[in-house]
Amino acid sequence: MSNYNNPMRLLLSLISKIHEKGNRFIIEELKKNGAEGLVPSHGDILVCLYSQDKMTMKDIADKIHRTRPTVTVLVDKLEKLGYLKREVSQKDNRYTYIVLTKKGQDFKPIFEKISEDLNDMLYKNLSEEESDILENLLQKI
Repeated sequence: MSNYNNPMRLLLSLISKIHEKGNRFIIEELKKNGAEGLVPSHGDILVCLYSQDKMTMKDIADKIHRTRPTVTVLVDKLEKLGYLKREVSQKDNRYTYIVLTKKGQDFKPIFEKISEDLNDMLYKNLSEEESDILENLLQKI
């Protein structure tokens, strides 16, 4: 039996293709904007830090549903690239917070523009009603 005769396999195939297209778009836009070294998976961490000034690794891992070791690797890379830094809590030195650097803060408008352009690309052939229906159906899955 063909994979495309099974509706769930077709759905997963389509979602995978959308994901790949989105990632290619993000990578191209990052390069265009001089953000070489950043990858789509860094976006989840940046979103967290754009909404909160500082977070622990555990908080980030919980928020983005990734393991702490995965978050550590992503944070290490973002720190190496100069987008964020670690700060030991002044109240309790057992806690280390992840905070944006000036470079990370300055990147926010570029990040938001890439996100907006990505959404425009993904939804360009859908009406607002179709977009809402699609999001609701995907949430159910």
